[in-house]
Amino acid sequence: MYKKKVFFNQSLKDLNTFAVDVTAKKIIFVKTIKSLINISKICKVSNIPYIILGEGSNVLFLENYRGIVIINRIKGIKIVEKKNSWLLYVFSGEKLHDLVKFTLNLGIFGLENLALIPGCIGSAAIQNIGAYGLEFKDICEYVDVLSLKNNITTRINKKFCKFSYRNSIFKNQYNYENAIIGVGIKLSKTWNPTIFSSLENYIKPKDITAHKIFNIICTIRTKKLPNPKKIGNAGSFFKNPIIKKEQAQKLINLYNIPNYPQKNGLVKISGGWLIEHYQFKNIQIGDATIHKRQRLILINKKNATSKEIIKLAKIIHACIFKKFNILLEPEIDFIGPKGKIKSSDIFKLKIF
Repeated sequence: MYKKKVFFNQSLKDLNTFAVDVTAKKIIFVKTIKSLINISKICKVSNIPYIILGEGSNVLFLENYRGIVIINRIKGIKIVEKKNSWLLYVFSGEKLHDLVKFTLNLGIFGLENLALIPGCIGSAAIQNIGAYGLEFKDICEYVDVLSLKNNITTRINKKFCKFSYRNSIFKNQYNYENAIIGVGIKLSKTWNPTIFSSLENYIKPKDITAHKIFNIICTIRTKKLPNPKKIGNAGSFFKNPIIKKEQAQKLINLYNIPNYPQKNGLVKISGGWLIEHYQFKNIQIGDATIHKRQRLILINKKNATSKEIIKLAKIIHACIFKKFNILLEPEIDFIGPKGKIKSSDIFKLKIF
């Protein structure tokens, strides 16, 4: 028999970083792949919906969940040394920040720019998380996906993962009958720092080390971003828009908006800038409001409900479209009573 923790009608407030107080029929912590398979079988036989979460750092539960929430605590890190590189196999329940610290302490460099990003390795692959010039796709070699239909694990090479800005094949084409169980990461022994724009404000180029980059990023993120352990949030609620060059140029001419040309000819613009320059005047719906320093982040000041957060998000979404003709795309996942809900079903824009 596998060991598990089971709770009945337990609050999910401490298991989602938005700290929204909703419940699940059951919450089950799993530490092994076998446990995960067994629980999914029980759910299928009993016709009970289920979802798999890591840290709950990129979701918003819209209401009480009518099924089982499986909390992934499948952990382990395997390292193989090659002549020119380190090959890591990381199980999906490992926290990303813990992995960054672990590798640094071993003298294995290359993950330092991902310091203090909340969530587990499984969600890092799903979201193609990134910060300060580095994305998950830059260090990923493959992703192992377990089919909970036939219990077969498939290794998906990086080139077939369809990684893009905060997106991957796992977010769009894999449903809850599949689970990421581990990822392969390759880090070169020849360390080349990933330089980001504000780094020179903290350190001279000749003094750069992986440990110093790690410490600098931890300092920046601590000052700039709300700590989900203290203030409920799921990081950036909306993505930075990526738009056509012609549309971007019009906005740049009108507003001198911060912009970042992409390799595919498109242009990424600052979503936080758009929200800030719409000049919402201390807008707050219940306990849901916009973070003062990072405008893409919506926060739960104390006891915000999901309805209040969604109402606030819809107002922002509509106002930005009205002024800038840009549709902000949510970055987080929305969970309804039986599973994931498409953001397009929530953000149905009115015609002004």
